[in-house]
This record gives sequence, structure tokens and C-alpha cells, in this order.
Amino acid sequence: MLFCPTCANLLVISSETGYNKWACNSCAYEFPISKQMTSRSRMKRKEADDVLGGEETWRDADSTAITCDKCNHPRAYFYQLQIRSADEPMTTFCRCAGCAYQWREN
Repeated sequence: MLFCPTCANLLVISSETGYNKWACNSCAYEFPISKQMTSRSRMKRKEADDVLGGEETWRDADSTAITCDKCNHPRAYFYQLQIRSADEPMTTFCRCAGCAYQWREN
């Protein structure tokens, strides 16, 4: 994207006079395109926030007798979170005390 140096509006490609040019729709500014113009910029990815609390949530979690489907360990940590509407039941998140496998109970 290029901007007009006179009025700071976005320049558009125009070919009204038979040759390609950058032209401003607000003022009379024109810039002839005489060669191929390219530019690249790498955007930095935003780091995603852990909306479920991350490792800090599991540090204070209670444990209960639930068998892990992956390693058959008899205990797992759990916490409950309201992720749906208020008239729906809470969702229980579980983490195996043996292998740290995580799953969700509905």
C-alpha cells in the first residue's frame, strides 16, 4: 500500500492515460509506474493466551478417584469451569496424576 505524499490518502492503480500509474482519488497527485514494485514484510504472530489457566490451574486442583483412559492410573486432578451458558452444567477438566494426560468430562 502506498499513500499520497500530499494528502495522505491511499493511492490506487490507474490506467486512464494508457500507462499504469499510482493516482490519488482526492487530489491531482500521480506517480508513473515504470518498473515492477514488490515489497514483503513478515508479520509477528501473536502469542495465544491460555484461556483455561495453564499450569497454574493444575497446581491448586483437587484430586479424585478417576481411572485414566491412557495409562489406567487410579487418580486424576480435576477442576470445573463454566464454559457454556448458565443453564448448562459445568465442564470438568481432568489430568492424570500418573502420565499428565488431559481430558474433559461432560
